[in-house]
Amino acid sequence: MSKDQNTKFKPYISATDLIPEFTLKAIILGSLFGIIFGAATVYLGLKVGLTVSASIPIAVLSISVIKKFGKATILENNMVQTIGSAGESVAAGVVFTIPALLFLPGGSEYFQYFQIFVLALAGGILGILFMIPLRRSIIVKEHGKLPFPEGTACADVLIAGEKGGKLAQKVFYGLGIAFAYKTLMSLFGLWKDVPRYIFSKTSALPNGTVNGEITPELLGVGYIIGPKIAGIMVGGGVLSWLVLIPLITLLGEHMTSVFAPATKLISEMSAAEIWSNYIRYIGAGAVTFGGVVTLIRSFPTIINAFKDSFKDLKESKENGNIEKSRTEKDIPLIYVLVGSVILVILMAIIPSIPTNILSSIMIVVFGFFFVTVSSRIVGLIGSSSNPISGMTIATLMATALIFVAVGWTGELYQPVVLVVGSIVCIASANAGATSQDLKTGYIVGATPVKQQLGLLIGVLASAVVIGYTIILLNDILVIGSDQLPAPQATLMATVIKGLLSQNLPWGLVLVGMGIAAVMELSGVRSLPFAVGAYLPLSVSTPIFVGGLVKLTVDKIKKIDESESDIGPGALLSSGLIAGGALTGILIASLKGWIWETKNGIEISVADKLNTGLGESLGLTGDLISLLIFLVMAGVLFAFALSKNKEEA
Repeated sequence: MSKDQNTKFKPYISATDLIPEFTLKAIILGSLFGIIFGAATVYLGLKVGLTVSASIPIAVLSISVIKKFGKATILENNMVQTIGSAGESVAAGVVFTIPALLFLPGGSEYFQYFQIFVLALAGGILGILFMIPLRRSIIVKEHGKLPFPEGTACADVLIAGEKGGKLAQKVFYGLGIAFAYKTLMSLFGLWKDVPRYIFSKTSALPNGTVNGEITPELLGVGYIIGPKIAGIMVGGGVLSWLVLIPLITLLGEHMTSVFAPATKLISEMSAAEIWSNYIRYIGAGAVTFGGVVTLIRSFPTIINAFKDSFKDLKESKENGNIEKSRTEKDIPLIYVLVGSVILVILMAIIPSIPTNILSSIMIVVFGFFFVTVSSRIVGLIGSSSNPISGMTIATLMATALIFVAVGWTGELYQPVVLVVGSIVCIASANAGATSQDLKTGYIVGATPVKQQLGLLIGVLASAVVIGYTIILLNDILVIGSDQLPAPQATLMATVIKGLLSQNLPWGLVLVGMGIAAVMELSGVRSLPFAVGAYLPLSVSTPIFVGGLVKLTVDKIKKIDESESDIGPGALLSSGLIAGGALTGILIASLKGWIWETKNGIEISVADKLNTGLGESLGLTGDLISLLIFLVMAGVLFAFALSKNKEEA
């Protein structure tokens, strides 16, 4: 965009207007929302391996809640969502990587609160600092070219909120519905969490599995990501659980020897064991291929981003003495450089963090590279679709290969590789959210330097709580179990162990890569398909139902799926996601609260409250559970069809 085009843009609040923005109530409320949505993101990421942007629901809630404390300006509401979204994005980066420590030799000793806090804080701050020099080239100069879907939609919400209204009620309704539904299902056990049917080994589909984790948060995720991605995801799940597992069962029925990497005969394995020994490596190969292809597809964008960024840095240096207006002020570049260097040095010298000089250098190199990639990609496809997994896998593979080249192949170096990947992942995730927030601020007329300070506060607030949340969930539900499969973290651990120990079952991995290649050649984006193939089918099916609800609503309302959606359905879904995840954390804490001990067996509060009714009904219980879930889907459908009254 030329300078003439750029000067035509007028923000909602003029640069010459000075109104309250960086206020105490905005900081407190933003930090609170960051903690709440950060905790919900931790649960959702461990459960599903996916996250969704929280900026829009936080903006909607802010407009409603902050009015209870007196009149608020649009810039105060923007500050709330800026601080809050930082918490959610840091949590996403943390939950995708750091739990992998539990699956690495010697890694569990680093899975402590202090280490999680330091990694979350360092990654979050680096993401903000590295993104600051890119703001003018990506946010300002590309205005009108990069759509920034969530950032623009969030600005629309904030501007509409100036007129008053009650859109926030939809989010609160979602919170209430999710709390009631999940409490009755998961705490009191009135119906099953996961209705399922597994075909017998003598059937035409041996070990084939059909199931669904019928929770409100997964239904909400499906609605928000839409029918296309939801359909591709469930397609990957169908391939794994209704094609590959039955095929492996059939082929292994008469095998008399063990097929590595398993340690028992295929004929003796359940569907879950076949997934653990074979399918997860196939899925890992597919996800790796999908992530790399996503990055390759983004190369032109990456190159242009670097060109523009360095050109802008040169212009900023030349014009350094020119007085800038309020809406053009960033944190000074010298603070960015000094802060980044100090952080990296601290990472290299803190004894309890598994790093060294080489890994610290790689954090800087890969961190700045993927922060630039992430900041620009979200401008095209949004934060929720940002391929953070692919960037992290690429970082892990490059780091591991460098370590192998210098002879660092022992188990001692596996946590070191993960630390590089985790900080890059957190920085990239937070840079994407920062980019969206600064875009929102650019449209409404916020002060960039104040937003950047707010983002730093949001990182600190969420980093304090994220570690406690992850440790609590691991102590009670166990990360890596069926209740918290942590698909992204287990994938990261698989990649690291396989590359450094050089014993990855490459045959299975290459099969997965081949499947992903077939999807790409067929015109289907392979990454969501690969994620679906890697996850349990129980996760994909309720997401698919949510996608079907969205598809039906869009057809009736004649809405293009690519359009930004801030209507009643999206807002209710945001409430379902947050409410379901937070209720899951509450129930997990009740499972850790011991009520009594009988005959040496500890009975928790959750055990005491659970009636077991759903499990006692057998197949009838499965059908009742499905019916109740469909009723909730019907409620979402009805809300989504209700008229949007221009309220926020």
